[in-house]
Amino acid sequence: MYDFKEDLDEIKNKGLYREMRYLEAAQGSKTVIDGRQIVMMASNSYLGLCDDIRLKKAACQAIDDFGVGAGGSRLTTGSYALHRRLEEELARFKGTESCIVFNSGYAANIGTISGIADKDWTIFCDRLNHASIIDGIRLSGARLIVYKHCDMNDLESKIHKYHKGKGLIVTDGVFSMDGDMAPVMDIVKLARRYNLMTMVDDAHATGVLGQSGKGTLEYFCLKDEVDINMGTLSKAMASEGGFVAGKRILIDFIRHKAKSFIYSTALAPHNIAAALEALNIIENEPLIRKTLKEKSDWLRSKLIDSGFDIPLGNTPIIPLIVGDSMKAVRFSKLLYDEGIFIPAIRPPTVPEGTGRLRISVMALHTYDELELALKNIVLIGKKLMLVPQ
Repeated sequence: MYDFKEDLDEIKNKGLYREMRYLEAAQGSKTVIDGRQIVMMASNSYLGLCDDIRLKKAACQAIDDFGVGAGGSRLTTGSYALHRRLEEELARFKGTESCIVFNSGYAANIGTISGIADKDWTIFCDRLNHASIIDGIRLSGARLIVYKHCDMNDLESKIHKYHKGKGLIVTDGVFSMDGDMAPVMDIVKLARRYNLMTMVDDAHATGVLGQSGKGTLEYFCLKDEVDINMGTLSKAMASEGGFVAGKRILIDFIRHKAKSFIYSTALAPHNIAAALEALNIIENEPLIRKTLKEKSDWLRSKLIDSGFDIPLGNTPIIPLIVGDSMKAVRFSKLLYDEGIFIPAIRPPTVPEGTGRLRISVMALHTYDELELALKNIVLIGKKLMLVPQ
């Protein structure tokens, strides 16, 4: 009999045991956990739309019109007019010919990669890419070649060494645990030079980066130069699901080959209606992105001034590297006791020895809330000897 308890005890001893917090109210700049009001600095709802009245009204209207469930997979009874409209709107927003919506970002990545690639492919993958990308490559049977994080010399060296036949370079646009951006322009140049396809996972950039919120490609002024443009509906867009945008023939192929699409019950119509409303807000209210950027920059600079080792960046994801996993957990717990929710991120989500707090700023945060978080981060950081007394 497998001894799960022994393995769980080992996980606990390493400081890697995970416990879930259960929210008892809607997710804004604050929420309620364990009966207490808590400042929320852990959410991917960067634009603060999870509790937006316009999204809620759109979702309620969709429930009135279509009911609460999809009733089947997209290829059977689960495709509603709303699904088609969202896919058309996302394709227009991303400047591509077509788009396909999946049930999650994870499903989008594993379905797309395992659908297009097989053992005859070589896929070059940034070391810090999301787990769904790695899993998709492994599921495809393609040869997985990992290059050093954002290191274009290492990538080109490995292309020279391993590239034969069909190949793909895949990268996160914004890396979820570090908040930095991939050098997408350089990746596109290498892909052109060596006749490789490109895929960018823009889960954390869609709605956040670029003049119109279109993501990393707009930020770098790239158009029609990345083959597979993946995003999610569950972060800045505050709903559920993921999507892939690209040329019509590619999307049609994915629709026929991605098992995570074919064999999953479709997203319920109210999720799609909420995503459509979020897209409307992203396109028509650029002030939210400007506000988010200003508040993220403010907190990042204050943390750097306080002595923390914080990388420069342009995203609302601020990693505070602690190193030891147990210390990261303690840091998070002490903050929670003060009414601030910032999770400790530990291996295998991040590499060994890089346990951290993942601070996530929302456009909704007030400067009073950010000041409160900063004050407590600094006090506890001194107590844990992470910054000078």
